[in-house]
Amino acid sequence: MTSREVLKKFLAEGWQVVHIRGSHRQLKHPKKSSRVTLPHPKKDLPKGTLRSIFKQEAWSWPLEKTKKR
Repeated sequence: MTSREVLKKFLAEGWQVVHIRGSHRQLKHPKKSSRVTLPHPKKDLPKGTLRSIFKQEAWSWPLEKTKKR
């Protein structure tokens, strides 16, 4: 998943870019107290970074594989 796709998802949910420094953007939601830092632009976000962002926002993890028995 690219940083552009993640940024679009945040903006669609009402988040706003409040700070940009170098290649990172900080986003804040008007009704939440937390901020999320997103590296941008980046073609493919590392899996751990992406998982952390999804976990912070309680989004369902799209890359979860079902366990085979």
